[in-house]
Amino acid sequence: MLIIPAIDLKDGECVRLRQGRMDDSTVFSDNPVDVARQWVQAGARRLHLVDLNGAFAGEPVNGHVVRAIAHEFPELPIQIGGGIRTMDTIESYLKAGVNFVILGTSAVKDPSFVTEACRHFRGHIIVGLDAKNGLVATDGWAEVSEIKATELAKQFETDGVSAIVYTDIDRDGMMQGVNVEATLAMAKASSIPVIASGGITNLDDIKALCEVSGQGILGAITGRAIYEGTLDLAEAQRYCDAQRLAQ
Repeated sequence: MLIIPAIDLKDGECVRLRQGRMDDSTVFSDNPVDVARQWVQAGARRLHLVDLNGAFAGEPVNGHVVRAIAHEFPELPIQIGGGIRTMDTIESYLKAGVNFVILGTSAVKDPSFVTEACRHFRGHIIVGLDAKNGLVATDGWAEVSEIKATELAKQFETDGVSAIVYTDIDRDGMMQGVNVEATLAMAKASSIPVIASGGITNLDDIKALCEVSGQGILGAITGRAIYEGTLDLAEAQRYCDAQRLAQ
């Protein structure tokens, strides 16, 4: 299981939000490239970038920062979400060296866009499903639909989606523990590998996810925990590696 550091971008800075609220953000650095370097040096094997401004604007806003990080670490797999709603945007990010693009709002509002994107960019498309009480939220989590996240995941099963990033909004940025039950339900809902997101606080959360990782959980995204020091990234990845070797 991969431990994937999150770098959330707002106005060119690295921040963390609480439950997706743009007005409740903590700035951790004004140099996201340096932050990326910190996590690479700690042993990160993938980075999770989010253009927070882009998620609300519906188009990339911090794309220049994403490109700078991709240029600095050309061998490191990078996934980016936030404001990706056209084929041109996907192509632009992939040409810049990003490995995976995450379709969130666009996937919910127009599932056929996922099908088309997977056909043109096979192996590079991730779907981001953000849920509140199990229901999918869109537009930077500003709107909550009546669609169950697990039901929507099934729709993408034959498209060739590389992974689903599943975020429990109520847990995100709150340091209250990962929702293992909901993450596992998502993993069981389809054959698409799931990346857990939201609520990871310490090594106990990683251990809990590792126990069920064999049922379709590819990795776990962590943000506030590694920034505030309640989770050691290197230690967490070593633990996951040891569990895999022991199996």
